[in-house]
Amino acid sequence: MVHSRHTVSTQCMGPTVNLGAVCSVPSMFWSLQTHTEGMCGCAALLPPGGEARYQQLLRGALPQLKMATGVLQRVSGGLGRAKSGALSAGQLAVWGRGVATSSCRNREDSWFKSLFVRKVDPRKDAHSNLLTKNEESNLYKIQFHNVKPECLDAYNKLCEDVLPSIHADKYYPCELVGTWNTWYGEQDQAVHLWRYRGGYPALTEVMNKLRQNKEFTAYRKERGKMLLSRRNQLLLEFSFWNEPVPRTGPNVYELRSYQLRPGTMIEWGNYWARAVRYRQQNREAVGGFFSQIGNLYMVHHLWAYKDLQSREDTRNAVWQQEGWHEVVYYTVPLIQYMDSRIMIPTKASPLQ
Repeated sequence: MVHSRHTVSTQCMGPTVNLGAVCSVPSMFWSLQTHTEGMCGCAALLPPGGEARYQQLLRGALPQLKMATGVLQRVSGGLGRAKSGALSAGQLAVWGRGVATSSCRNREDSWFKSLFVRKVDPRKDAHSNLLTKNEESNLYKIQFHNVKPECLDAYNKLCEDVLPSIHADKYYPCELVGTWNTWYGEQDQAVHLWRYRGGYPALTEVMNKLRQNKEFTAYRKERGKMLLSRRNQLLLEFSFWNEPVPRTGPNVYELRSYQLRPGTMIEWGNYWARAVRYRQQNREAVGGFFSQIGNLYMVHHLWAYKDLQSREDTRNAVWQQEGWHEVVYYTVPLIQYMDSRIMIPTKASPLQ
């Protein structure tokens, strides 16, 4: 049995009105509503004294019901002007039955809707498999080293002596893609990008072998004296970007990093799979990556330009191509924050 003791609400009334509070109608009368709730599957209830008492209570409540009707008409604004004169007992019974039925139907509808939950479409594969080149299993590591300002030159010299030898040695299944100093952005910073052909097993193999390399162990010890902090990320490359290959210089490089909103990586990839073709005319697109370990939902785009003016001209020209503005419009809402570094390659970098 559903009770509607003090509150009456219908679809046409808008706000919920507590008639008991407005009119001070005796609580006994409001139990009469349950008499009519049998229409929506509820049990009937008569007050003590039977039908005669029921009619007596209706007549006694007539003044209060007239006042309540006026309140409801003013609140809803949709019932028109209040009718003058007294309402018959039969009219009041019909009105009460309609209110109770509507209230019961609303409650049943809300209960029925609560049985349904939003359906989540299951994904058949991980993001990493959907966005990468399936025929290859390259893993990338990007390192950010914040160097003591007075040690930057010595740091660069140390890296030039050690990193190329690891890159050239076939004993290690890894390649140095590029190494830079940040020019504009976070100052006194070195950025290194490594590629491991063979994925995680290749990374593990390199790490195990380097632990036995005394030259590399000495390098790490000396490097530690020059650093303020360091961090890294493991990345995969987007399937629609070209694989980074060595370049002749001179070039300046821009690393644009985007922290995406969780759950938007596939959407980002769908837009940029079309967008990257707009950025190929001057061969400025070097590589595109997304994080697997480290800051998650992080995307890195690496670009190359002859100089800063070339960067400005290239970026302005792309806006003249039809479709580019749509890519920007739909991808900007996916970003939580973004960052840009202008970087200068060091002497040891394959990307010059």
